[in-house]
Amino acid sequence: MTAERIVQQMVENDQREALTDGDRAAAFQQLAFEGLSVTAIARRTGTKQKEVKTALAVVENQVAASAIQEHQLTLDQAVVLIEFDGDDEIRNDLIQVATTDPAQFAHAAQRARDDKARAKTKADAEADLAGRGYLILDANPGYYDTEYTRISELLTADDQRVTVEHIENLDGRAAFVRVYADGDATISYFLRDARAAGFHTYGGTPSKSGPMTDEEKAQRRILIANNKAWASAEIVRREWLATLLSRKALPKDAAVVIAKGLTVHRQAISTATREGNELAHQLLGLEPSGYFENDKLVALLEQTPAKAQHVALAVVLGACESVTSKQTWRYPSPTDKDYFTQLAAWGYNLSDVEQIATAGDAVQTAEEAGAVSSDPGVSD
Repeated sequence: MTAERIVQQMVENDQREALTDGDRAAAFQQLAFEGLSVTAIARRTGTKQKEVKTALAVVENQVAASAIQEHQLTLDQAVVLIEFDGDDEIRNDLIQVATTDPAQFAHAAQRARDDKARAKTKADAEADLAGRGYLILDANPGYYDTEYTRISELLTADDQRVTVEHIENLDGRAAFVRVYADGDATISYFLRDARAAGFHTYGGTPSKSGPMTDEEKAQRRILIANNKAWASAEIVRREWLATLLSRKALPKDAAVVIAKGLTVHRQAISTATREGNELAHQLLGLEPSGYFENDKLVALLEQTPAKAQHVALAVVLGACESVTSKQTWRYPSPTDKDYFTQLAAWGYNLSDVEQIATAGDAVQTAEEAGAVSSDPGVSD
């Protein structure tokens, strides 16, 4: 049978020289053409069903199928390209990372996902506003702008604060949508001719300190980019931690890391434990314990005592992870530096922004990037 011949060829080729993921995917496709199901292909070739499904998805997508052969991508890399069908720029960027710096691929992919999600959030909000008759502004007007006035600076004729409801049917209403690194969107509302609408400014209007210099704008762009990169890296990092803790065998120095957590980094442990250490639960695939519930970590220990070290390590890692934030790359604490250095030693590929947190001059780097700012929106 043709299927038998294909399987035999796969085995023989693998014995001589390991098949590339592209060759393996092509073979799976041929077996599927011969009528074998995913389950049958997995069983006959000694492959996990998830890998077979991934391979078939890749070969059925023209761009992904071409990339895995032409650029020798892995299956996991090639399948990510499918998420960005129709966006050649992102896919080309991901292929570039995969071929030149594969250790950073997971971070690049997550940043692309987050950027795509933020763009959709922004587009949806702007579409809703446009449908309500608002002019959508491409940039947030500064305090020196003479064309538009923020409604937060305006009062009605009887000195009441102007709200969105006041301008809902007025000509010249406009809005600017900003989407933050965490994906949340805020809308700033403006009016072109406030005086004609019967509004006036009030004495508490912030002083206008002038527009930012080009250098300040450049610093602000770096700051915003790093904050977005941090939010994306957090997703990749926590997925990696969950995978680490799902393994049967933990790193050989796990006991040392646990001991350091309970001593050197006891402040982080104390804070996280006091608040229920939700991240420790999540990293072990457990729902956080409710206020009036018995701790699910205790239940896990009672059911599987052999998992005691896994639970202890999850408590330490969850605690160290819980004290990180977008501020970490700017002002890393000794616990932060030790934590990220340890993850890297265990094989986690630090993203560029996480590498800043392990550097000795992180604060200086942050200041050079414009970390000190009075603009409340700049941190996102």
